[in-house]
Amino acid sequence: MNLHQHARLTPLGRQAAVDRLAAGESVASLAAALGVSRQTLYKWRRRLAGSDAPATAAHDRPSTPRTSPTRLRRTKRRQIRKRREQRWPAARIAAHHDVPKSTVTAELRRLGLSRLPPTTPPEPVQRYERAAPGELVHLDIKKLGKIGRIGHRIHGDRRRQQRGIGWECVHVAIDDHSRLSYAEVLPDETAATTVAFLQRAVAWFGAQGVAVERLLTDNGSAYRSLAFAIACLELGLSQRFTRAYRPQTNGKAERFIRTLLNEWAYVQAYTHSRWRTRALPTYLTYYNFERPHSALNGRPPASRCPALL
Repeated sequence: MNLHQHARLTPLGRQAAVDRLAAGESVASLAAALGVSRQTLYKWRRRLAGSDAPATAAHDRPSTPRTSPTRLRRTKRRQIRKRREQRWPAARIAAHHDVPKSTVTAELRRLGLSRLPPTTPPEPVQRYERAAPGELVHLDIKKLGKIGRIGHRIHGDRRRQQRGIGWECVHVAIDDHSRLSYAEVLPDETAATTVAFLQRAVAWFGAQGVAVERLLTDNGSAYRSLAFAIACLELGLSQRFTRAYRPQTNGKAERFIRTLLNEWAYVQAYTHSRWRTRALPTYLTYYNFERPHSALNGRPPASRCPALL
């Protein structure tokens, strides 16, 4: 039974109402008692009285018309499907079969062919992992808007945004083998700031017993700068770059940034940027030494560093 949302009587109630009318109860008093109009009671009495199957007659009738002269013919629908499977656009199908484009679009939506699958299969996912800690460290930068008060990600009201407050940058470094990670919130992403972060990151990894050998970065101006190249030479590091427009090459850093956003940057309502910055070292300690990592069989990154064990 599929009644409309404003139905006052169920099929059983309609039959009972007609029986009460047949027993002599007045239409006006019964309509007032049931909360329906007199025309409604007349309608159901007329339908049930002239039907051989009262149980069926008490149900709502479908509102669809018996005939639809302007409905798209079955042959046209088959032709539209065939042309679409041949990768014809909707405008060409409409012009070829003399059908309005809106009708073709609606039919394609009904068939689930609004979006055609790509002609070439997606590239297979290529996963890699270095054999030992320090062989390769990924670097990346993520810009975050500064916080002057609780933002729309918490209260959901974009009309209360605080514009013009500025940006700050989260510089991250993550080891390819162990996923041991280091990050800092810095005011910008210039070459000088990035070089200083690199020096502190290499020193931090060294304190954890991880000797950094290679770097993998994107093609940002700071990483392509002469100052960064000189810093790599001084630290004895070889630098590699990702392919242009292929951020998945640096996927471990990208995934770590997403984890930072979900579990640190936007996990609670910070009233100011400084409180978010102060919470970062605590989260990094938890990430490196306690948080189970799905790529490490549920163990934390420190479990892959012999010096920390």
